[in-house]
Parts: sequence; C-alpha cells; structure tokens
Amino acid sequence: MNSLNQQQSFNESDNVEFDDEDSDDEAEALTAAEVFAKLEESWLNEKFSPELLEAKTEIIECIMDQIRVMEDNLVKCKKDDFKVCIHKMELDRIRFVLSSYLRIRLQKIQDYTAYYLNIENNRTDTQASLFSPEELKFAKEFHSSVEKHLTELAMQHMPSILQTLNENLAGNKPNLDCYVFFRVNEDTESVVIDEETTETGEETIDFQSDEQHIVRYQPIRHLISSSKLSLI
Repeated sequence: MNSLNQQQSFNESDNVEFDDEDSDDEAEALTAAEVFAKLEESWLNEKFSPELLEAKTEIIECIMDQIRVMEDNLVKCKKDDFKVCIHKMELDRIRFVLSSYLRIRLQKIQDYTAYYLNIENNRTDTQASLFSPEELKFAKEFHSSVEKHLTELAMQHMPSILQTLNENLAGNKPNLDCYVFFRVNEDTESVVIDEETTETGEETIDFQSDEQHIVRYQPIRHLISSSKLSLI
C-alpha cells in the first residue's frame, strides 16, 4: 500500500494527545486537523494582539511531531505519485503558519524585552509564563546583549543618575489601548468596555456567538486568553 495512505495528515482524523491548559482533564484527544486549527487561531491572535500572549508550547510540540511524521512518510513515497504534491503543499502551509507564529512572538520579545522579563520575574507560581523555555532563554540573552552594548556605547559616559538602564528600557511597553477586530466564539454577557468615571457611567456590552466587533484591546484581553474571543 502506498505510504501516503497511511500518513498522518492534517486533513485526516488521526487522534493526537494534547494537554489542554484550560481543561481539568490530563489530556484531550484531538485530531491532527483540530490541532492545526488551534495553531491557526493562536497565530491570528498573536498576529493581531498588541502584546505577547501566553506561549502555546503543547500545540507547537504536537505540530512539530506531525511535521516530522509527514516528512518521514514523504521520503518513502514514489516521486511520481500525484498525492506527493498535495501533501507537500499541505506541509508547506503548516510550516508557514508555524514559522510566522514564532517570528511574530520573537519580534514582540525583541521590541519589549525588559517589559516582559519584568512580568516574568514578578509572576507567581500559580501564573503561567508568557514564554516557552526557549523564548525565555532568548529573551535573557538578547536583553543581556543589548544592555552590554548600550553600556559600552553610551551609558558609561553619562551621569550616574542616568545609568539605570533596566528602568529606562522597561518603560517601553505595548499599547494595550489600541483597537482590535475580533470574532465571538462563545456568548459572553456584561463585558465592561469602559470603567465608570465621575462624568460617565460604566459601559458594558453583551457579545453573542459569531458576532464581530471592534473595541479597545485592554477590556477584552482576558477573553482572548480564555478563547471566548478570537482576533481577526
């Protein structure tokens, strides 16, 4: 039998053990296509979010495993089989989404390194890290390199009162008050869009499933992490 027919493809219903961080169960059995759908959602959320979102380490590991399986099976296939082209296109699509997702995250880390490292250093044991282990290592090394470069280039020549490099860099942070588009995945009532002030009352809105809205990111950021909303 052609090995492509036995291949784990993201268009087929192969089950993958996936540790869902929002579930009380130890593992959730998802098809390969469902895992890729989770990656696509994470990619779009990361792409359109002004801040670094929590790392989807489990999804990335599942996707990497699937890619290795597909690559191994493609090597065993007959080169003149038309299905090879189809599966190569599918593999290229998966690689593109994965690499784009990782590049976007690295760019955010580079742009606001001190800010995110400060969050990481101050988080409690019950709070999830924004970084994957590899990203945290990169962030620390990148921050150290930038700090060393700026110190040698300029900071050591400035008055001592201006040489607090960490505090100066930490002031650079993402704009959480920008506006974003999103799609509602789950009915959510009484979402506070604007806090109550002395001049105006509290503004709330009910989101219905499949609706699309544009609002400030800050009030709805917690609904992105809980997957009740998806950025588009």
